[in-house]
Amino acid sequence: RRRRSVTVEHERAAAAAAVPGPLDKGCSLRRSLRLPASAAAEGMKRPLGRRYGLWFRLRKLLLWLLGMYIAIPFLVKLCPAIQAKLVFLNFVRVPYFIDLKRPQDQGLNHTCNYYLQPEEDVTVGVWHTVPAALWKNARGKDQLWFEEALGSSHPVILYLHGNAGTRGGDHRVELYKVLSSLGYHVVTFDYRGWGDSIGSPSERGMTYDALHVFDWIKARSGDNPVYIWGHSLGTGVATNLVRRLCERETPPDALILESPFTNIREEARSHPFSVASTQYFPGFDWFFLDPITTSGIKFANDENVKYISCSLLILHAEDDPVVPFHLGKKLYNIAATSRSFRDYKVQFVPFHTDLGYRHKYIYRSPELPRILREFLGKSEHEHHH
Repeated sequence: RRRRSVTVEHERAAAAAAVPGPLDKGCSLRRSLRLPASAAAEGMKRPLGRRYGLWFRLRKLLLWLLGMYIAIPFLVKLCPAIQAKLVFLNFVRVPYFIDLKRPQDQGLNHTCNYYLQPEEDVTVGVWHTVPAALWKNARGKDQLWFEEALGSSHPVILYLHGNAGTRGGDHRVELYKVLSSLGYHVVTFDYRGWGDSIGSPSERGMTYDALHVFDWIKARSGDNPVYIWGHSLGTGVATNLVRRLCERETPPDALILESPFTNIREEARSHPFSVASTQYFPGFDWFFLDPITTSGIKFANDENVKYISCSLLILHAEDDPVVPFHLGKKLYNIAATSRSFRDYKVQFVPFHTDLGYRHKYIYRSPELPRILREFLGKSEHEHHH
């Protein structure tokens, strides 16, 4: 009996241990409960699932980038117009929300806005800023007065701007003010397809627009010197124009190139966006540079200077991030050894990196008035003799 009672007590104790105890007054279990094996496995699966989902999304992103990396070059190759748009950037209109009909809103109170028509269905917007000495007389005057003012005894600069933006761009306006203060008429315009000018952009069209505006100036300026100033992409338009003027024996009195390149193909290859691609992308020239040529875009400054016969001044900042300094220096070396310049002055003026003039701030140089006075003074002497 004793053995049987001990056995029964053992069984009761074992049964009591197997069943969870009742809750105490503090509503807590007397013993800790063990999770079932299936719940523990499910808890381990959750972080694994999250890691798998993250890897899936990362792999999807990498595949998408790879697809774009492969598709974009073929898209550019099949549609050369895309590359032409990237060269011109005429659809980038900065600063936004300015009225190009009102140059006085940009601080140009002695400027008149014109519209000229180089060809049928093409209209270009023009700004004419008179020398600062004529500022008081220019107040409230109409277009006819400004046109007649071109015949006054002041030289004229035809300014050809670069890609993107309009004739109302901030750095361009600041240059007009500097040149006006030095006693120059400044005539500038937006090529067809830029700003409020009507037409589709092309190298031929841009050059023809410049030729039309130059002839318009010459018809009103009499014997006053006319200089051509091109900046960045505008240097390509400028050398196209001057080569054509020299071929018809009506050259300008001088050509000024600010931040020039040798040709558009070499500039595109040297652009910061292209440098990495040329190293890591096979067939870069075939995919990206050949379509530029296919679109008829060359802007061959290095070829044009061999046919130009007038004084040439090149200005370039050493820290230019858009058109590398070495391209401007290379263009100068080509021009300086060209037979077409043997009777004319060819000058290269670098601006040190420490000055921080980069691609479009050479107008800030306190040396610029002296540089222009010395260079263009010589050109005016050649013009009168």
